[in-house]
Amino acid sequence: MKLEPLMTLYATIGEAMPVGDGGTGNRVVANVTGGHFEGERLQGTVRANGADWVLIDADGFGRIDVRIVLSTDDDANVYVSYQGLLEYNDAIQRAFAGGGGTEFGDAVFLTHLRFETGAARYRWLNHTLGVAEGRLRPGAVEYRVFSLQPG
Repeated sequence: MKLEPLMTLYATIGEAMPVGDGGTGNRVVANVTGGHFEGERLQGTVRANGADWVLIDADGFGRIDVRIVLSTDDDANVYVSYQGLLEYNDAIQRAFAGGGGTEFGDAVFLTHLRFETGAARYRWLNHTLGVAEGRLRPGAVEYRVFSLQPG
């Protein structure tokens, strides 16, 4: 298996809304308020209609659960859902508390992505599995997204 660069995804995030502990962890919802993405085959904007429904467990790991829509520069819409892990270590907690950022590798911040679109020119995305590494930016998250390829 090999990884091929797919895109860089930069999503701005609104204020976190704590839901609380419903018995399976501490739920926090953060709206995605915009952003952009760029890669060799994909460029465009992140729509302000998604969110992350993260569930933080007792061990300090967040179960990321994001659904967003990407709009390409040539007017196609792509639904993206991704799940993963975010380690709420000291670097992540400092960034959240102070509105700052982290670097790739400062914490476990890994996701897997699925794509859906009806646009013929992007139909290949419907059969693409993605993986990403994330980092926090002030008021945003940034992901390096790769597609999984055989070989």
